[in-house]
Amino acid sequence: MPKQRILIIDDEMGSLEAFRQILKDDYEVLCAASAKEGLKIISEDNIQLVLLDIIMPEMDGMAALHRIREIDDTITVIMITATKSLKTAVEAMKLGAFDYISKPFELNEANLVVHKAMQSRALLQELEYLRGEFKQRYGLSNMVGKSKAMQKALSLMEKVAATKSTVLITGESGTGKELMARAIHFTSSRKDKPFVVVQCAAIPETLLESELFGHEKGAFTDATSRKLGKFELANGGSLFLDEIGEMSSGIQAKILRALEQQETTHVGGNKPINVDVRLIVATNRDLKKAVKEGTFRKDLYYRINVVPIPLAPLRERKEDIPLLVSYFLDKYSKEMQSKAKAIAPEALVALSAYSWPGNVRELENIIERVLTLANRETILVEDLPMDIRGSKAEPAPTASVGAEGGILNALGGETLSLSQAVERVEKDMITKALDKANWVLTKAAQDLGITRRVLKYKIDTLGIKGKESTEL
Repeated sequence: MPKQRILIIDDEMGSLEAFRQILKDDYEVLCAASAKEGLKIISEDNIQLVLLDIIMPEMDGMAALHRIREIDDTITVIMITATKSLKTAVEAMKLGAFDYISKPFELNEANLVVHKAMQSRALLQELEYLRGEFKQRYGLSNMVGKSKAMQKALSLMEKVAATKSTVLITGESGTGKELMARAIHFTSSRKDKPFVVVQCAAIPETLLESELFGHEKGAFTDATSRKLGKFELANGGSLFLDEIGEMSSGIQAKILRALEQQETTHVGGNKPINVDVRLIVATNRDLKKAVKEGTFRKDLYYRINVVPIPLAPLRERKEDIPLLVSYFLDKYSKEMQSKAKAIAPEALVALSAYSWPGNVRELENIIERVLTLANRETILVEDLPMDIRGSKAEPAPTASVGAEGGILNALGGETLSLSQAVERVEKDMITKALDKANWVLTKAAQDLGITRRVLKYKIDTLGIKGKESTEL
């Protein structure tokens, strides 16, 4: 592994040599006897850290620090200073210098400051990398779906992400509410601030208030120390409250106050704490119904229902299934280095025919399970769980769907996109179900495991022609 490069800029030859001797075993050390020479090296070479003397002729260290920041503001700078210029070193730190070393210096002390700076630099680089990974993993590109319902949700998400408005995400369990919340956060201007999640249904009622608002030492029996609440931890960022409909009316009232006053108070405390939090909430309950039943506060409902984003269950957007299968197939085949790289059309038809009570989460888990156990390159119907195998329709033309989403129709040699092939399969399945049900839409929809409204939409969008429905 190549050593990291350190540049020492000092007009005193003795100081240059002393630093070089103590650092040469761990780093590649370059030396410059003037600021001008040092800046030239920085412009032409890849330098990670600079030891910069403050007092030098022609151009002093403060002026050189400004120029280094203009050339590359990722370089870590440690100032070298005499005791009489200590105040200047402090000013340099305010301008972005990491630390300073006073002359005359002890070798061990100087070595320690440099190692500490390099460790801090490595941690910052790792943090930036992880932030990038989070943005990539939870960004807009990971919200997969071409259905009308999904496209509407994504359009709302893009519009609301740029605002501070509270968002209410609704949908059945497994539809991707938390993924949507993360996408909103990591697409917003708050993306570099905390994203804090609270699973309201998973925390006992007696502990939820403390989790949300924090507590003071001695506030209750087990409060052995002061604890910050989730509102404080999310300050400047976003707070996601999942299953907000499970809260008691007392906690609901405190959340309403926190939103309206933009402040919270610790349990057992009386000092208001100002917070700047963007609230995103989710529920699988019908909150309007809960308001009528008196189990959810009307005032809080109107306060959180600023921008509602409904997520349709997977059974109502089956045109998204092939896209999701392709996405999860690509994701897990790479992660697990699985032998399976494609899925047979018959297996895709079976997946599309299944009702998916667990929604997208269930589909993802099944693809991961199948790839874990796969011992061949193409996933077949018999590789799927038994309850899904029973949902398969008539066999499709011989073809395979790969992780990249392409389909080759082996009968005609025609290469189709994933969406084109799926439309053909869907159209064939729906036409056969309609003929079998004598074009009674309700019965055909039940056989297909979808709603009548979705079936009517499919008939229109796929251009399916047949005899008029016998239903009123």
